[in-house]
Amino acid sequence: MRIATWNVNSIRQRMDSLQAWLADRAPDIVCLQEIKCTDDAFPREALEGLGYNVAVHGQKTFNGVALLSKLPFDEVAPGLMGDDGDVQARFLEAVVSTKTGALRVVSLYLPNGNGGEDKYAYKLNWMDRLAKFSDERLKLEEPLVLAGDFNVIPTPLDAKRPEAWVNDALFLRPTREKFRALINLGLTDAIRAVSDAGDLYTFWDYQAGAFAKNDGIRIDHLLLSPQAADKLMDAGIDRQVRGWDKPSDHVPVFVDLDIAGR
Repeated sequence: MRIATWNVNSIRQRMDSLQAWLADRAPDIVCLQEIKCTDDAFPREALEGLGYNVAVHGQKTFNGVALLSKLPFDEVAPGLMGDDGDVQARFLEAVVSTKTGALRVVSLYLPNGNGGEDKYAYKLNWMDRLAKFSDERLKLEEPLVLAGDFNVIPTPLDAKRPEAWVNDALFLRPTREKFRALINLGLTDAIRAVSDAGDLYTFWDYQAGAFAKNDGIRIDHLLLSPQAADKLMDAGIDRQVRGWDKPSDHVPVFVDLDIAGR
């Protein structure tokens, strides 16, 4: 089973690329972020026509997450636990049934955190809530995949020029500490499980020819529960998509698990 994540940076601007990539990679489940549209404006019919079930948690102009699945959804739940007043569309959880049992997948778009103390505090609080959610779900002892744009550069190895990010919310010490605490609950970073290379980036800024210079960072991650990590076959980054016409500034990241559908 192939599970992928992609911050598309506006679904309506990226539909041609998304459809081409879906045809090429044939993922079974796709987690999308920054769809930047409401639920009713999401291009559901076009994606259903490609054989996907669709779940959306959208928001006008900003944020928004979605899930595409070739397997029917057994459960779908929008919103991250821990703050009933949080109206930002950043989290969508779903369960599908496989031949070996339930598979739980989350599409998440963690806050950037730049732009002032309030925004950074919101980011750190969101990470605390994500850790609590993950701790609860790990108790179920089932395959779980947390996939999305985490807006976290985990280590200096995950940036071409780490010195350029030392004062950025993506790389501040508290951000990296909370990410490590999340991992230490028992999760596996799929990309780092298959490679320790230093040029594995998932984001390149639109400015200053960043992609041509490979001046990137790795902020899109797939984190696996022990039951999912035990099924890990491969993981990778589809860097070539950044060179397509009208690209997102992020590229898809995927994991292959030895799990069969129904």
